[in-house]
Amino acid sequence: MRPEILQAQVRPMIGHRARAMEELLGRMQPLLQYLFRTRRLVYVSTSSATGLMEAAVRNGARRRVLSLVNGAFSERFFRIARACGFETSALEVPLGHGHTPEMLEDALRAGDYDTITVVHSETSTGVLDPIAELASVAHNAGDVALLVDSVSALAGTPVETDAWGLDFVLTGSQKALALPPGLALGVAQETILKRAERNPARGVYFDFLEFEKNLAKNQTPNTPAVSLLYALDAQLQRIREETLERRIERHAAMARRTWEWVDAMRDRGIGLEVLAPPGFRSPTVTCIRLPEAMKGSEISARMRERGFTIASGYGPLKDTTIRIGHMGDHTVEELNELLAILEHVVTKS
Repeated sequence: MRPEILQAQVRPMIGHRARAMEELLGRMQPLLQYLFRTRRLVYVSTSSATGLMEAAVRNGARRRVLSLVNGAFSERFFRIARACGFETSALEVPLGHGHTPEMLEDALRAGDYDTITVVHSETSTGVLDPIAELASVAHNAGDVALLVDSVSALAGTPVETDAWGLDFVLTGSQKALALPPGLALGVAQETILKRAERNPARGVYFDFLEFEKNLAKNQTPNTPAVSLLYALDAQLQRIREETLERRIERHAAMARRTWEWVDAMRDRGIGLEVLAPPGFRSPTVTCIRLPEAMKGSEISARMRERGFTIASGYGPLKDTTIRIGHMGDHTVEELNELLAILEHVVTKS
């Protein structure tokens, strides 16, 4: 996070029903709509993104849910749907793989589902699912709602909320937005609001109808984390100045540089491999498979000793992979510095 974004939080608190809060939320709303590429109101929730994942299910699911599972966070969406009491099935593919439109077509043809959950960029594996195509399949199947976790995708890769017909899409503040954790953002289409109206068990804190009613007055349903809103306001203005197009291209350039580095290392005899196949690679995070002699936790620890933070693998991939988060406000120049150190670490392992 940039120092000026962190510094933006150090301002006096304001009452969440005060005129100053209405002005703050009103100023941010067009910038949030620009970010999500939508004309709908954008919800701002003081929670992790997991909160809006549960909210999406509670407000948007009716009876039977199909969860597209290809990693830890898509599996979390699956568990949330089950925990909310819905009959839920998982359409699983191996770790490192994505879901094709044909897979979804077959699953919808075989089962009677009214809701689909999917993770756009699976942070645990670096896989980018083809959301636009999956949304088209869902809508062609009839009254089927698509609930999208775009936590490590939005602001780093194209997300066309309205044009793609995403019934609900959410993100978190701490990934490609380069903000402190603690905020979740989301957009609900009318399809979801109509479902919420008929669902008395949608809850209170994450009631989408309350979000809509309050946002129409530039207010929040509950007391928000005011200091985080200050940071969001400052970062939204920075993103608008950079433009979303240039921000997305910067992420794509960092991703290409990382993949090229992995290829170059393999050509030198270091058995590294990008876990996700071409066509399914996230531009914000790359998961790299390691040779058997290396362990992800050890590589990340050695990088930490040198002042750089990368992640080991997640869950069953903990020691067989490492992950590089080339997202947010990072640049190719900063990435090159990290890759130079990482090259030294893996060649000495």
